[in-house]
Order: sequence, then C-alpha cells, then structure tokens
Amino acid sequence: EVMKLSLNGNPNIGVYIHASDNYVIVPPGVGEKEIKLVSEVLNVDNIVETTIFSMRLIGVLVAGNNNGLLLPRTINDDEYKRIREALRDINIAVLDTNENALGNLVASNSRAAVIYQYADSKTTKIIEDTLGVEVIKMQICNVSVVGSVLVVTDRGGLVCPEASDDEVKNLNSIFKVPVLQGTVNFGVSFIRVGLIANSMGAIVGEDTTGPEIARIQSALGGGE
Repeated sequence: EVMKLSLNGNPNIGVYIHASDNYVIVPPGVGEKEIKLVSEVLNVDNIVETTIFSMRLIGVLVAGNNNGLLLPRTINDDEYKRIREALRDINIAVLDTNENALGNLVASNSRAAVIYQYADSKTTKIIEDTLGVEVIKMQICNVSVVGSVLVVTDRGGLVCPEASDDEVKNLNSIFKVPVLQGTVNFGVSFIRVGLIANSMGAIVGEDTTGPEIARIQSALGGGE
C-alpha cells in the first residue's frame, strides 16, 4: 500500500528516514503514531532510532539495501554502536570519503546499486562488498546525485521524469525490476525527498497528489 505522511508538518519525509525490507532507521523526535504507520506500511518491526553526526537527516546521510548499510565517516561512536547492535545480521561499512550525503549518492536493491560517477575504486569496492551487489557508476537525469532522483526496491523503481527512455531501459536491466518515471509532493523530481519504500509498501510526502500516488503504486508494485 501507499500511505501519506508528514513529519512535524514537513512533507520531505525521505530526507529523515531510511528503509529496507528488514529495518528502518528514524531520527529522534518522530512521534509514536508516525513510527507505527511506517512499521505497518513497510511491514518492518526493527525500527532503529538514532542521529548521524547528531543530525536527523538519516535518509540523506546513509544508504543501503537488505544486505548492507553504508554510513558516513562523520558518524560518532555512540551512533555507530547503536546501529551495529540493532542490525546484527547486516553488513555495515563506514565510508572514508569526503562525501557525507550517501543517501543522495547511492540507490540500491538486492540485485544492483547505482552510485555517483566520481566514486574512487576503493570506495566502489567497499560498496560492492557491503551491499553484496554489482555496482554501476552513472549519472541519471544529468545529475550525479543518483540516490536523490531514484528509489528502487526488489519489486520496482521510480525515477525522475527527466530520465531519458534509454536511461529508464538501462535501469530496468540493471535492477531487474520495472522502473517508471514519476514525481512526489506535487511535482518534485528529486523523488527520494518525498518517498520511503521497500518491497512491502511505500510512504509518500503529504503533498503528493492522487495521480502521483497511482504512478508510485504502479512503479513499486504497491497496486497489486
């Protein structure tokens, strides 16, 4: 199913929350009602509450899939420990790069990951090993922040409307799921900002329109 949510009146829910099929990471200050909605729609019991570098922008700062989680080097020890203890079965890597907004730079499901084209070979290898998938460096919609314009699960994907037909075809074959173009929050192309999804369901920002939701359902298999 696809449900609407805003956090303290903010429809940009994707910058705060990171989700996979096995776990969801939320920042402090998300209400019980909201956490319950996230847990039910995404069908995930393991909800980890933490900051990253004392910041609440979890969706921007981390990236991952069902196998692994990538953390920025700015994470502090307490935060790392909290995540490590909560996610015992997940590969976790702290990337020693200057880029901290990993959620903007990586989009992954259980079959592949697309990452920003400037990643060096060492970083690329760590991402491959941690997420357990083939990694492809590319631009999408003429931007290198691929994680902000693409949301992909093991059932489908949604990409910015500016993606060319060739890009969409390419993403279909990389992730082995159907990928459609769409927007969130009344026309926003940086879809990750307003969308949290896994194989079970999706949560969209409060400003997302009916037609946008229908498109997201088609893209992510939520309509079945």
